[in-house]
Amino acid sequence: MKYFKKLVGENIYLSPRNIEDSEKYTKWLDDFNTSDYIGKSGEVVSLEAERKYLEDNVSKQGCFGIIKLENDELIGSCGIENIDNIHRTGTLGIFIGEENEREKGYGTEVIRLLLDYGFNYLNLQNIKLDVLSFNERAIACYKKCGFKECGRRRKCYYLNGKYYDKISMDILKEEFNESFIKNKNV
Repeated sequence: MKYFKKLVGENIYLSPRNIEDSEKYTKWLDDFNTSDYIGKSGEVVSLEAERKYLEDNVSKQGCFGIIKLENDELIGSCGIENIDNIHRTGTLGIFIGEENEREKGYGTEVIRLLLDYGFNYLNLQNIKLDVLSFNERAIACYKKCGFKECGRRRKCYYLNGKYYDKISMDILKEEFNESFIKNKNV
């Protein structure tokens, strides 16, 4: 597969998504080990539906595949979506689909690259995300990257016989003052 180094970090880079990766994305999205954590376990994703989704969304300005620098392996997906240029807001989403690549710091690196891009290239003022209350690993990562809880919808998400809270978190441009993109020119 051919990937392009749009945003380069220490260990990973973010490349525009490839339609040819639809089979890998479908495998991840139909696996409870991934879908439970991103709120998609109630969905069945077919190869055709994922291919269509990628065709329709492949050129969005903030949507990327997560690629390891050492071997050009696709390990997940991320992006800033729902960009509102008037209010200068966007919504961050991320998942590491390759289970053996989790808990290695890639998520933190990806989020920092996306925040750098969102604030310093897309001119956003506020980036938010939603996370389910049982996903303590993700919540800790988001806090480490500077996100703060800004709301909570109680017991609104049903999964495997239990209800969970949906936590909204955000970060403002003035709360993010670092540079993580290694391939910047200016």
